Parts: sequence; structure tokens; C-alpha cells
Amino acid sequence: MNLAKGYWGSRSKVYTVAKNTVEKGLQYAYRDRKTKKREFRALWIQRINAGARQHGISYSQLMGKLAAKNIGLNRKVLADLAMNNPDAFKAIVDAVK
Repeated sequence: MNLAKGYWGSRSKVYTVAKNTVEKGLQYAYRDRKTKKREFRALWIQRINAGARQHGISYSQLMGKLAAKNIGLNRKVLADLAMNNPDAFKAIVDAVK
């Protein structure tokens, strides 16, 4: 019942309803911890692609050339640079061209 605290109506008052609601909520929490990783990777790829296309290169070409030049920046860092520090991102794109 402690886990159902804050739920609306019988979901927090009636034991069987609260138990079912809490179990379902825990299932969603487990599932969405995995989904969150997927969604962030997709977001990073979109941001890198948008930044790369401003400099005349596609995402796949950029990532391939980064791997070929052994530049070990992950997608999270590249996406952050593309959004918040376009000059540094341009330097990276110019380094692989």
C-alpha cells in the first residue's frame, strides 16, 4: 500500500486494486528504463545528422569517417557539440573531410 500512495481513488485505498496498479507500474518502469536508452540514442543521431548536414555531409558519412580517423567521440558528446558548440562541431567535421 505504501507504493500506491498518491494514486487516485481506489487505486490507493483498495488492496487488490492497489496491488495490481503497483505491479503494472513496476512493469512499465522496467520496460521504460530500456526504452529511454533507445530514445536518447535516436535523439542524438537526429541532432548529429542535423548538424552534419549544415556542413554538407550526411550522418552516416560523418560517422564512417570518424571511425576511419580513430576519433573516439561518442554520439552523446557529438550531439552536445552540435547543439551547444557549433564551432567545435564544425572543427570536427572539417577534420574528417
